[in-house]
Amino acid sequence: MGLNSNSKTVAALNILLADYHMYYQKLRNFHWNVTGRNFFELHTKFEELYEDAKLKIDEIAERILTLHAKPLSNYSSYLTNSSIEEAETTLIDQEMVSTILEDHHTLLKQLKIVIQKAEEAGDEGTLDITGTYIGELEKTSWMLHAWNQRT
Repeated sequence: MGLNSNSKTVAALNILLADYHMYYQKLRNFHWNVTGRNFFELHTKFEELYEDAKLKIDEIAERILTLHAKPLSNYSSYLTNSSIEEAETTLIDQEMVSTILEDHHTLLKQLKIVIQKAEEAGDEGTLDITGTYIGELEKTSWMLHAWNQRT
């Protein structure tokens, strides 16, 4: 596994890193700004999710460093490279959850791109990390989707 074979994986990981940073900040926004009768439940859930995202951000950056490259490390780069948009502070609880579910779709899409590039490069370490992330995101998405059903 040469350094050149990892360049496409690193590029995809840096986009994933930018996506996770934007997702993390959105979760902080929602944690701070959620109101209403679901406040306690969602305030706690958003904190749980941003703490998880914070760990993943560090793991992704360290994986990029392990591949002998530099991770993106400033917000202007995250804003430029991420497919996840910032959110308003005025969303209601169900809109927040719907927005998070959309972000999960974006993260899953980028994770699959990372997997494709890592497979092409024979990068088992990246494959191991990203496979775990996919399973966790899918389960969290299922639970948030179930919570957000209007019954």
